[in-house]
Amino acid sequence: MKIKREKLTKSKKLFLLLRFIVFLVLIRNIFVGNYENVFVCILTLILFFIPTIIERQFKLEIPDELEMIILIFIFSAEILGELNSFYTRIPGWDTMLHTINGFIMGAIGLSLIDLLNKNKNINIKLTPIFVAIVSFCFSMTIGILWEFFEFGMDMTFNTDMQKDYIVNEINSVKFDEDNLNKVHSIKIESLNVNGEDWISKYGGYIDIGIIDTMKDLFVNFIGALTFSVIGYFYSKNGSTDKIKKIMIVSNN
Repeated sequence: MKIKREKLTKSKKLFLLLRFIVFLVLIRNIFVGNYENVFVCILTLILFFIPTIIERQFKLEIPDELEMIILIFIFSAEILGELNSFYTRIPGWDTMLHTINGFIMGAIGLSLIDLLNKNKNINIKLTPIFVAIVSFCFSMTIGILWEFFEFGMDMTFNTDMQKDYIVNEINSVKFDEDNLNKVHSIKIESLNVNGEDWISKYGGYIDIGIIDTMKDLFVNFIGALTFSVIGYFYSKNGSTDKIKKIMIVSNN
């Protein structure tokens, strides 16, 4: 009896390759005792199964191109970004990934809504503008949940997923002695922490994550808005199938 072997697609080959690399990194960090990196590796391996979960849960077929983008995105964010310090070594690495994330999540949101539109058991047909809005909101929700995750990791495990920025000036109503809610600006010219001069060493005060969080949400917004506009015109022209060929294809 001959056993029919399933042909490995490009995305499956990439999945196996990246998973093998992460396993090697995982084993190395176990030997050196870096258990924080071990956790990141385990998280990465779990995230690699997201495309498979989406396909089975929503009965979707994700084309190789999109699946490969998702896998590379996860690998770039966790292994390259976190473990290999690309976030700090390469300017704009974090911004690029969050922008791509907004675009990808918008595509997934639009495709899920389009499935409802084509479901014969559901009488409601969503208009193109509503499809675009839901796609945008889906992408932004995923972006916000990720920022919650980063904040939770920083507060619970003392990580620095919310990267800090150097602040040279503070603008606050706290400096208004008359309590009239007027903003006063104070330029940081001297700063000593535990006897160490931070001005000469770092250039100013270290902001704790808020600037990075807002920047991430803003570029996620750009990615989500971009795809929502594209999705609106495709939906309006009845051309969601073209999007699916690029992003996600229904099994129907």
